[in-house]
Amino acid sequence: MTVVLDNPLAVRRAAMDLLARREHGRVELTRKLRKRGAPDELIDGALDRLAEEGLLSEARYLESFVAYRARGGYGPQRIREELAQRGLARGDIDQALRDSGIDWFERLHETWRRKYAGRLPSDARERAQQGRFLSYRGYSLEMIGRLLRGCDE
Repeated sequence: MTVVLDNPLAVRRAAMDLLARREHGRVELTRKLRKRGAPDELIDGALDRLAEEGLLSEARYLESFVAYRARGGYGPQRIREELAQRGLARGDIDQALRDSGIDWFERLHETWRRKYAGRLPSDARERAQQGRFLSYRGYSLEMIGRLLRGCDE
C-alpha cells in the first residue's frame, strides 16, 4: 500500500519514519520525501518544524555519520567527500571532523592492520598497493607514508 504524501501530516509522518531508522541530513531527507511524491512546499514546512522541535539535526547527523564511517575504517578525506555529496556545508563537515575526537592515525593503523595483518611492505610494488588502498579509504599521503615507513608515533 502506497502512502500519498499530499498533506502536511502525511509528509511529517513519512519524515519521522525515516528519522526513526537513523539520522538524516536535511538535503538527504528532502530527496527521499520528494522521491516518495511529496511536494516541495510541504517538505520545507515539515522539515522546518522537525528542526525547531529538535527531531532533525544536521549536527547530530554529522556526528553519527563521521563516527559510523570512521568505525568502518574510512579516513577524514573520504568522509568529507561523502558528506559534501550529501549536500552538507564544508565548514560544518570540517567542524564535525575536528569535534569527533577521533585519532585518525590510530584509525589508519587499525584499518591497515586488519587488511594487511600488520605486515609492512617488502618492496615498492607492495608499498604502492597498500598506499593506494589506504588512500582510497580517505587517509592523507603524509599519514600513509608515516605508517608505511614504520613510524607509529
